[in-house]
Amino acid sequence: MTHTDDKRHIFLDPDGVGAGQGWMFVIVAAPTGVVHQNQGGGFGCIQYQQEGYLIPLFGRDLDVDLQEIFVGELKGQGARRLDWPAELLDRLRAAVAEFGVYGSGRHDDAFPTWLVLDESRLSEVDEAWVPVLTPHGPGVLVWENSD
Repeated sequence: MTHTDDKRHIFLDPDGVGAGQGWMFVIVAAPTGVVHQNQGGGFGCIQYQQEGYLIPLFGRDLDVDLQEIFVGELKGQGARRLDWPAELLDRLRAAVAEFGVYGSGRHDDAFPTWLVLDESRLSEVDEAWVPVLTPHGPGVLVWENSD
């Protein structure tokens, strides 16, 4: 992919070397000049991108609940523009709310602020690409695509 802008493009796990490592990030939208790209959409293998800064999330089996939704329930077919059934949407909300981020240079929070599913962008939700609201503004929750 050729880029004609003056931004830096960072591909998250472009060669799959992070497969099975349990990595997960929040990309907070901001005019940083750095565009993070992640493959999502299950078998659709869609290249998504967001300019902003990256917040790593740590822990074991981070994406278990999200994998149960996108790989188990939706069979890796992706979810872009899915008309979310109420029960599945509730599960997605709960899975996203399991993740918290701590303060930035503007905050000195000793406790995390939990992520919230950005339901105004529900049509953008896909496997390995979930729009969220963070204490720093809108962002995207990303992890390893299942393909």
